[in-house]
Amino acid sequence: MKSLSTALVAGTILWTAGAADARPDARAMTCAETQALIQSRHAAVLTTGPDTYDRFVRQFGNECDWPEVPMSVAVPTMTVRAASTAARNRSSTSPVE
Repeated sequence: MKSLSTALVAGTILWTAGAADARPDARAMTCAETQALIQSRHAAVLTTGPDTYDRFVRQFGNECDWPEVPMSVAVPTMTVRAASTAARNRSSTSPVE
């Protein structure tokens, strides 16, 4: 009975790890697909380079916590090197990049 419960726990852990969504890669999507993904989820963490990722939010929403505000940014996509597709949270008191 103990081996059955151990096998059940191990199987559940492996299934959960395999079922987790991978982080979408913006470089493998078109600009329109990236925009649609962010709009549908309201916010998404996207891979932006070999070792980089960032959280992007829709521009006109309430996905930022106070005092952060959405600032328009360009995201590298498959079809456009830097498509203006999303917004990123920035502190309203920090200088603009």
